[in-house]
Amino acid sequence: MSIPTASSNASLRASLHGLPGVDRVGADARAAGLGTRSIKTTAKRQAIDMAISMVDLTTLEGADTRGKVRAMCAKAVHPDPTDPTVPRVAAVCVYPDLVAEARDVVGSSGVKVASVATAFPSGRSSLEVKVADTAMAVAAGADEIDMVIDRGAFLSGDYLKVFEEIQAIKEACGEAHLKVILETGELATYDNVRRASWLAMMAGGDFIKTSTGKVQPAATLPVTLVMLEAVRDFRDREGRMVGVKPAGGIRTTKDAIKMLVLVNETAGPDWLDPDWFRLGASSVLNDLLMQRQKLTTGRYAGPDYFTLD
Repeated sequence: MSIPTASSNASLRASLHGLPGVDRVGADARAAGLGTRSIKTTAKRQAIDMAISMVDLTTLEGADTRGKVRAMCAKAVHPDPTDPTVPRVAAVCVYPDLVAEARDVVGSSGVKVASVATAFPSGRSSLEVKVADTAMAVAAGADEIDMVIDRGAFLSGDYLKVFEEIQAIKEACGEAHLKVILETGELATYDNVRRASWLAMMAGGDFIKTSTGKVQPAATLPVTLVMLEAVRDFRDREGRMVGVKPAGGIRTTKDAIKMLVLVNETAGPDWLDPDWFRLGASSVLNDLLMQRQKLTTGRYAGPDYFTLD
């Protein structure tokens, strides 16, 4: 498939609807089969550390405070202060008005500061507001912007509007990376997930992300499989690598490891890196830390051993 210049909605429609359809039964069966794989002993320890290093530790609530953000960022840099061998997480993700607070805490630790923008989580605002939202976050020190697409425009077939909005937000990002949230729970079909993935990549997105975490279902294995196939095929055809971020519903170490197996078996080991794969899940971090400690000491920590998120 050749990438159109997006000179018209018709050219985008023709390209996106020319993609091969997704075999829903096959995708469900493939994801379910990979989800049964087990990883044990030394490999499990490596997988846990890899998963920790891929977490985007997130707080996106109306009641967020500066203190809550600072505590979360401290945990991102040192997930277990008693064990310096635990890797730091990949990033923290906050609202634009709290970016400066997060930036101050993570400093030069290597933890990225991500910010949701573009009228998150609905995406229902003017392009001018979305661009201003993005610019504010970048000016405050955001390394990454998580934007949400206009699902209404996408579902009504106005692909050009979505394409041009992603391009405009990408330009407003400057040096910051752009993660494009598809909100797959509202896209209804796997074919739509594949089309939205390609649209986001064609428009310049650096990552494609399943969900805002506010809509269910969120990061299911089959949806993530479809998106991993999309980035794999996009690199094969266009020569550009794009990351994937499942977000929402990843709560246990078992869930996280299933995602890593899915990445390895679908897109390939090149994506097994925080630069190319993230886990948008805060609640999973404590379980990863508990399982890691169990492998080290032979016993589980108490429920109050790690800080709550």
